[in-house]
Amino acid sequence: MSADTASHGLNWSAAWQIARRDLNARFKGLRLLLVCIFLGTAALAAIGTLTASIERELQSSGQELLGGDLEVEVWQRDFDADELAAFEEHGTYSGGYRMQAMASTDDAAAPVELKAVDERWPLYGTFTVTGGETRTAPSGNEAYLAQGALDRLDIEVGETFRVGTMTMRAAGVIETEPDRLSEGFQLGPTVLVAKSVPVEAGLLQPGSLYQSKYRIAFDNQSADPETVEETLTEAFPNAGFDFRNRDRASPGADRFVSQMSDFLTLVGLAALVIAGIGIAGGVSSYLDQRRASIATLKVLGASSRDIVRVYAIQIAVAAFAGSFLGLAAGVLVTPLLGMALDGLLPVESGFVIEPAPLLLAGAYGMLVAFAFAAAPLLRARSFPAMALMRSRIVPLARDKRALLATGIGIAAICALALLTTAQPMLSGGFLIAAGGALALLAGLGLLLQYVARRLPRPSNPLLRSALANIYRPGAPTGALVTALGFGLASFVLLASIQSAIDGNIQTRVPQSAPDYFVIDVPTEGEERFFELVETPFPDATIRAVPTLRGSVLAFGPEGAMQRTADLEEIPEGAWALRGERGLTYADAPPEGSRVIDGEWWDADHAGEPLVSIDKDFAEAAGLEVGDMLTIGILGSERTARIANTREIDWETMGFNFIMVFSRNAISDAPHKLAATIDLPDSADSDAGVAARGELLRSLVREYPSSSVIEVGEVLSQARVILEQVGLATLAAAAVAVLAGLAVLMGAIAAARAARTYDTVVLRVMGASRRQILGLQLAEYGLIAASLALVALALGSALGWVIITQLFEFDWLPDWGAVLSVLGLGLAMVLAFALGGSLPLLRAKPAQALREL
Repeated sequence: MSADTASHGLNWSAAWQIARRDLNARFKGLRLLLVCIFLGTAALAAIGTLTASIERELQSSGQELLGGDLEVEVWQRDFDADELAAFEEHGTYSGGYRMQAMASTDDAAAPVELKAVDERWPLYGTFTVTGGETRTAPSGNEAYLAQGALDRLDIEVGETFRVGTMTMRAAGVIETEPDRLSEGFQLGPTVLVAKSVPVEAGLLQPGSLYQSKYRIAFDNQSADPETVEETLTEAFPNAGFDFRNRDRASPGADRFVSQMSDFLTLVGLAALVIAGIGIAGGVSSYLDQRRASIATLKVLGASSRDIVRVYAIQIAVAAFAGSFLGLAAGVLVTPLLGMALDGLLPVESGFVIEPAPLLLAGAYGMLVAFAFAAAPLLRARSFPAMALMRSRIVPLARDKRALLATGIGIAAICALALLTTAQPMLSGGFLIAAGGALALLAGLGLLLQYVARRLPRPSNPLLRSALANIYRPGAPTGALVTALGFGLASFVLLASIQSAIDGNIQTRVPQSAPDYFVIDVPTEGEERFFELVETPFPDATIRAVPTLRGSVLAFGPEGAMQRTADLEEIPEGAWALRGERGLTYADAPPEGSRVIDGEWWDADHAGEPLVSIDKDFAEAAGLEVGDMLTIGILGSERTARIANTREIDWETMGFNFIMVFSRNAISDAPHKLAATIDLPDSADSDAGVAARGELLRSLVREYPSSSVIEVGEVLSQARVILEQVGLATLAAAAVAVLAGLAVLMGAIAAARAARTYDTVVLRVMGASRRQILGLQLAEYGLIAASLALVALALGSALGWVIITQLFEFDWLPDWGAVLSVLGLGLAMVLAFALGGSLPLLRAKPAQALREL
């Protein structure tokens, strides 16, 4: 080193030359840093790219997904001339009906979702059939069917089938239905027909359950959909309109994206926190391996600043390489995550490049590298060459400036997280919790050393040495406790999330449910309906209830009722105030309900109209027993007094109505019956299956305007959706586990380097290989066992937040599975410790002692 260089220090160019020569092409010694940065950056890149892609697709395709700029919906009636004229003032409208129906042939019958549209459909987007051919709306007796409907009816394109009393011709197989996502969950395959078909087929009768949906394409594209909503609501305050607009074409999808985004953000931050711990351990281990080089540079005149420059360049190169590879992996893995969510959300196929989330992920990666590498780097620069030479046996003291640099880096990470998240409270809470967890583990490390120091000395020499290794000077106990704690917690997190989702699939999707739901059964045909079902299946259980649709127009104390239309915002939890809801009347409390407050009315009640409401709805809307409720049914207003509140078991697959009226309150309004059919076990035999088919055809012939819903198929769809969510969740949470594994291996590798001196001394004193391995296993076993409960608490707490607060599922983990996975993590710690100790046994004592 020249005198000029010695006096003025190394410039960046000279530092780069030294760093480049010393840096291994395969990043030997810095691989843990590279892997941790890679995992954290890849997780954030994939998360950000996927979320941004879905949100952009929802925003850019809002008109196409909805089928217009604004959708207006009512139940059990069509829009009148005044309402249609109001729609026309804002642009071009297209309308139609949505209902459940039965499609049939002479040999088969299938429940379908009938979608009747006018000649203007679709206002936005393109409708195509199999083969990519573009078609317009159907006319006459044309029908376009989903492939599932063709399969169930066992017909081909060009053949005929019946809907109600009308014969239809299969004109093609639906390939692209532009507004499919906004239609929501299907109870059968789609059959697309002309708007006139439901009327001509006899499906639209007084009391029939159907939706009228009209979409409006604004003449003025700059018009605000919410302003138009308010205008229409003011013009028709009691019409019971339900609205959706292009900015929330699929509220369910928007909500799911928000939940997944929040979850993935937590996973990304968790991966970063765990990666940071790995980085700190990896850099410490790397600099420990380079202590001779650092000492040599200092002896040759290199200043502390020169040392920082040389090794900061090496660390920066490794961090940049890890970040770059992580960004590439994030982009590559996004299509796989998209495939897991296919059908649930509009995910763009192929590779997607979203600059903003990629830049953010890269910034996080470099910031984390700086924050957690600063402490070991600055600590090594601050000591003279002789101290570095002795650092294996005389550990370096802490550097307050290093702690300050780490604090600045962590503060920058927190600021970036809070400034760029859509949920600052969620991210802020997680960061505070992560800081608390780090403090807890640091305190636990100190406590473990304190307890080990105070415990009686075991008579077994291996246990005595293992216990001494925990608290001896320079022991890496603190770093091991932090790394192992987060690593084991990541195992618990994955197991608790996966088992809780599986538990929700088991409980939310019932294993036993009625075989069929039947809607639009004529009230005068109830006796005949029971006869049709009980003839082939005498042991069938049938339940029929009246069904109507209505909207809450006003509610509250008598004389001071609140008009729903005048509310600026619907109270949280009072979702029944939005649009129209299912209504019924009954003489006794429905099955699956329990009266909580108030009394049920007599079966022959003929006095003031009464209503029973769900207790959760009552609490959300501020209603009490004795208050009044006004509803709108088919354009007429009905007012009833609240007689009682009920607790409803929503997880049953029976009829659950949020509002149940006394018979004299609404029974005179046009309505029909809905029924459930629970068939005996014999219905699953070969003869029973044939009888099922004949029963469906009999119901279609007898009640052509009724619809049958096969519950088994609906449950299968629900299970598939939840399993898709579980798969995507598992894939995302696995990133935290991979980061945890990297940290576990890195922490053990770093500790192994510090164990070289101890191992050599023990071997010189006559210790056998088995004793040395036993010593390592005992030490790590003591630490891991001490951390088991803490890791269980940390992983379970984060899992609880994700399941209950983000996904709003029940907390139903399988604790047996969680504990088994935690046990597997403990076994892996011991296996890694054993594997990490094997190289120590190959060290030559003479050579190792010369290098110390």
